[in-house]
Amino acid sequence: MSGTFRLCNNDPIAFVPTTQPERARAFYERTLGLRLVSNELPFALVFDLNGIMLRVTAVQELIPAIFTVLGWKVRDIADAARTMQEGGVVFEQYSWMEQDELGIWTAPNGAKVAWFKDPDGNTLSISQH
Repeated sequence: MSGTFRLCNNDPIAFVPTTQPERARAFYERTLGLRLVSNELPFALVFDLNGIMLRVTAVQELIPAIFTVLGWKVRDIADAARTMQEGGVVFEQYSWMEQDELGIWTAPNGAKVAWFKDPDGNTLSISQH
C-alpha cells in the first residue's frame, strides 16, 4: 500500500514508569543486569534491552498496572528463575493459579511464565515458549 507508514519495519521502544529513579536504576542495572545507556534524569533512565531501548520514565505519581507491562522470553525458565532469585528477585505467587515452587505457571499450551515486580510495583515477567 503506497502512502502507508508501516511500523512493523521499525524498532519498538519500551517504557516503564518510576517514581523512584535511583531505586529503579539499581534494580534494572544491578538486579536484572541491563546496561544503562543514558541517565537523562529528571526525565528517564535509558537501558539497552538486547538492542531495544527501554526508557524508565520518571513520573510524579504511579498506580501500577494490574497486568504485565514488560517481559523477557528466556530459553530455560527454571534456570533463569533460580538465578534471578539468587540475585534478589522475588517471584509472585498467585493464590488463584497453580504455580511451582519457583513461581512458574504452565499455560494450557505449554508456555511457562513467572512474574515479579520492580521497586515501583510494575509487573514484569519471564517466559519460555
